[in-house]
Amino acid sequence: MTPYLGTEGYDCSPANGASHANILLAGTRSALEQLLFKVGNNLPEEAISHIAKVNFSTANTGSPYFPSPLKQTEAISALKAVEAGVASAIADLSDGSKIRTINVDLERATAFLFSTYLATVGGLDKSNPKVKKFLKNTDLLQAQSILYRRLSANLYRTKTPGEYFHLHGSLEATKALNMVGLEGSRPDLTEYHECIKVIESHVKQFTADELEEMNWKIKQAGVTCLKWEDFQTTQHGQELIEQPPWNVDSLETETPAIPFPFKSTRAPQKQILAGIRVLELCRIIAGPAIGRGLAEYGAEVIKVTSPNLSDVPFFQVDANIGKHTTDLDLKDPQDRKIFEELLQSADVVLDGYRPGSLNRLGYGPQQLLSLAKKRGKGFIYVAENCFGHSGPWSSRPGWQQIADCVTGVAWAQGQAMGLDEPVVPPFPMSDYGTGCMGTIAALVGLYRRAEFGGSYIGTTSLCQYDIFLLQLGLYDDRMMVDLRKEHDKEFFELRHHDSVDEIGKRALKTMRRTHAELFDDQHMQECFSKGFGASVRTVRPVVSIEGYWNGFLRSSRPNGFDKPTWEGWEVDDDLLEA
Repeated sequence: MTPYLGTEGYDCSPANGASHANILLAGTRSALEQLLFKVGNNLPEEAISHIAKVNFSTANTGSPYFPSPLKQTEAISALKAVEAGVASAIADLSDGSKIRTINVDLERATAFLFSTYLATVGGLDKSNPKVKKFLKNTDLLQAQSILYRRLSANLYRTKTPGEYFHLHGSLEATKALNMVGLEGSRPDLTEYHECIKVIESHVKQFTADELEEMNWKIKQAGVTCLKWEDFQTTQHGQELIEQPPWNVDSLETETPAIPFPFKSTRAPQKQILAGIRVLELCRIIAGPAIGRGLAEYGAEVIKVTSPNLSDVPFFQVDANIGKHTTDLDLKDPQDRKIFEELLQSADVVLDGYRPGSLNRLGYGPQQLLSLAKKRGKGFIYVAENCFGHSGPWSSRPGWQQIADCVTGVAWAQGQAMGLDEPVVPPFPMSDYGTGCMGTIAALVGLYRRAEFGGSYIGTTSLCQYDIFLLQLGLYDDRMMVDLRKEHDKEFFELRHHDSVDEIGKRALKTMRRTHAELFDDQHMQECFSKGFGASVRTVRPVVSIEGYWNGFLRSSRPNGFDKPTWEGWEVDDDLLEA
């Protein structure tokens, strides 16, 4: 494999005595140039000069952080630079155009990609079984209840040699298990490899095509694991590859320009989105990461979840930082009335469901246009999903592992480990990357509304993040030799059937040893949470912008904790430290 040459001629292999830190910084600059080329007119011109001046800081004096060929640090750092540039262009609307010092911290950007693994509540992380005492049980179908059911969301061999299928029952385990002829629950199976053996033996009775057909009939997430070159030949892949990582399009041009409120808060300095109101209709990680990003800049974010839909309990510890959360059943007339009252003054609506889901409830982007015109104030609608918003697979359900498998990310990981099989990369990195792209889309829409008026729709997806990531190229063979020498042998003993929990556990162990700078206390913040009844520890914001404060005003809470109102926003003083 030849070294990857970035657009500025940076050689991202460790030849000629170049330090690994320089490789990361050079790769980030190269990723940023490629990103700016790809996004086209999906950024305001006023942001470009700010983006060009972003500084990237790092304490890294060794190799890339992850035991992976994927340029995840470079990708997310480039995205955070764009996010910061658009936010700074918004600040210009208050202060006038000026040069500001903007910094993106590579350690925090990297930590952001696995922040749910770094978060703790009551001092306990997601892997500790005792943490359940602090969590709200939103696993309504008990898909996470026992190991056997958890492994219904996993990558398995099919009947055809060399072919793999990612079964996905993380929220509805019984459907996935029944589909391949297994019982919904086997409490007698408690050993990790025995559970895998039983489930894989049933998956192997079918070809990938048969599993695809069965999966489609029961409307379950699940996908054949493709290589990057194979994904590019699919009709869906070809359509997505022609698109930018996110799109921001006009919905209407009749409503007037709406200036940013730049509301005063108790933050140490002004916050760019203070006074902006966001309704987040999302669950799990990618969609909530958009709301998390907007809350970081000071927006008032209410996460609205249905009391009848499952969500992974621990993910809320990290995802809900800075927000209020409320439960509303949008099929119930009374709850619909409450939601519509919230909509009256909302600036942004975040949609993390499959295309058409909110349309069926009466709250899709076209249906909200009448509200915008009636109130004389446009809105920004940002939709995120797995497969994208056009193409033959756009209506398919999916999550992070599904995108990583279908685009070729999993095969890239496995082959770089010296295997002839795919391995899902550690951590939900495409979730957080997609969340950052959705945050950018929301910022762009808000900027355009302030300058030109109107309403806007932003769209992005997990697959679009993975496409951006793969188009950056992979670390070359020499780099992978170095990474395999540096990291624990145990990590490279992982195989296709190892669960995301097992992969994450081994990745964390080796990264703590090789890159202690990622886990430094300076990158973390801690505050007591009334919602969880314990102290919550999360990753600090990645971006700093001179003259403004980026940070969360309130601690995390479980879904459904707050009343459905824009009133009563509290500030937790422990989070106001610089």
